[in-house]
Amino acid sequence: MIALLPVYRPSFHLPQLLTALGNDTPAVVVDDGGGPGAAAVLDAARALGATVLHHPANRGKGAALRTGLAHIAEAWPGHGVVCADADGQHRAEDVRRVARHTEVTGRIALGVREFGAGVPLRSRVGNGLTAALFRAATGLRVRDTQTGLRAYPAGHLQWLLGIPGDGFDYEMRVLLAAARAGHPIDTVDVATTYLDDNAGSHFSPLGDSARVYRPLLAGLFGADARED
Repeated sequence: MIALLPVYRPSFHLPQLLTALGNDTPAVVVDDGGGPGAAAVLDAARALGATVLHHPANRGKGAALRTGLAHIAEAWPGHGVVCADADGQHRAEDVRRVARHTEVTGRIALGVREFGAGVPLRSRVGNGLTAALFRAATGLRVRDTQTGLRAYPAGHLQWLLGIPGDGFDYEMRVLLAAARAGHPIDTVDVATTYLDDNAGSHFSPLGDSARVYRPLLAGLFGADARED
């Protein structure tokens, strides 16, 4: 299983995660146009053995994920992928547990969080709403539709490359496409970590939320959910 870490202006959390994952987990880091300020952290990632790919300008998380998936499909054919955020939210042990689940089952696995009192209010409300709408649209109960910790079997990589969406909407589009295609979606409980009220996130509450809800609402009402 190959770890895929899309980053934009990464912090020290990236080399920390790579160190904790160790040499047994090959890693691909996609720098989504972080600019010169990201150079030192990316150099540290290379020194730890990660493959670092670059977008010359910021294109969005979905574009970064597809860049990484395409590279992994070519460089490590036959290997599955575990995607994780490198902003301190995901622990190495949880990344490994989600990856192992997919290796054993051959199914998509999501690392899902609990949204209790320690979670920022906007995250609790947002995740609760998207989970409810996703269930209404697909009939599937997924507690954490916005998790960035996801594992995919090797046979899904080409399918993933065909799913549109360059921003945070890509991950929602993947879940909707999986539901339509009949791909099972499993969940694995993981630790819930929000650092400094999730200050390290580059998610825009207005613009990115609109991108996420557009395909979700289109799926709910049976409309065309293609990117516009």
